[in-house]
Amino acid sequence: MATETFSGSIKDLPTPCFLVDIDKVKRNCSRMIKRYRDVGVELRPHMKTHKTIEGGDLMTGGTRKKIVVSTLAEAEFYASNGFDDIIYGKPVIESNLYRCKKLQEKIEQFHLLFDNEKAIEALERNPLENKKWSVFLEVDVGGHRTGVPWDSDKVVELARLASQAKNVEFRGIYTHCSESYSKTSDTAVRSQAETDTKRFLDVCQRIRQAGVPVETVGLGDTPCCSVFVDSMAKLTEVHPGNYIFYDTQQFGIGSCAFDDIAVRVATRVISHKPEINQIVLDSGFVALSHDGMYCNLPNGIAVFQDHPELIMKKMSQEHGCVSVKSGQIDCNAYPIDSMLFIYPYHACATAANHPVYYIHSGDKVLGVWKPVKGW
Repeated sequence: MATETFSGSIKDLPTPCFLVDIDKVKRNCSRMIKRYRDVGVELRPHMKTHKTIEGGDLMTGGTRKKIVVSTLAEAEFYASNGFDDIIYGKPVIESNLYRCKKLQEKIEQFHLLFDNEKAIEALERNPLENKKWSVFLEVDVGGHRTGVPWDSDKVVELARLASQAKNVEFRGIYTHCSESYSKTSDTAVRSQAETDTKRFLDVCQRIRQAGVPVETVGLGDTPCCSVFVDSMAKLTEVHPGNYIFYDTQQFGIGSCAFDDIAVRVATRVISHKPEINQIVLDSGFVALSHDGMYCNLPNGIAVFQDHPELIMKKMSQEHGCVSVKSGQIDCNAYPIDSMLFIYPYHACATAANHPVYYIHSGDKVLGVWKPVKGW
């Protein structure tokens, strides 16, 4: 499952670099596919974490159908590589419609999100030639990002508006449950999943009671979809994404076991600074990202494999300044040019910084995946 073949060991790779354990990735993907197949809910995985063809194949079980993307660049990339039934996972705006039209022509099913009247008006002004625009109403069940508030009268008003539009086909409702990311145990995530699913199903019922058909009811986020609650079986589909890799944030939330984390950043020691109690690595924020720095995490944003004593104190663009959690650092324990491995706090943000992922099984490098970049 790698686009190029390599012979060699992880220790021979240039650093910093992004490592993907293919055995763990396959296990993570197979588990999620089986979970939702067993309960009769369709899995529509989100591609935003990895943005690769190979990862998409594993997440869809090789079907290359039913995915969500976070950018139009991703949509174009996947459409050009045989994927179909794609949701663009942000509210559409009129200035993007020229690209969306091309995607509608290229694949059989391309869907848009909307959360305001202006979007429907724009779609009406820009009709397709041979079919209607396929749209989902995005609902905010508490995350306060995009989407119509779940308890607002506007959910029914906007669903009705879309269903009555001449050039639009209203397909259903969609939500991302971001509140689960504030939890710190699987019990708390389960409770949040119950709340979010109840709110979302309530929205569905209100729209249907208003006489508007709702074909698809799609909810998703990796924490909730990883724990699963019985009420989620009433959904038609789910759309988690991070689970392909997982990370230390997901472990802290309760979404996964630590052994499920499939990615690391390999880095090397480039300097010793005993006078200020630190060593310096060749991986700064463009290798790891700053995501999580604001969270005051007890282990920092970087968890070091086999070195729980280490903590990332600060980062600049290409430097990571590392010390020990207590006492004086023994620089001799971390020789110059030696390799260390960091489990990232947020795999999506870390992966986004790398132009290539090195795929390995054990210590053997098997090849690379190349993610799509841009928007």
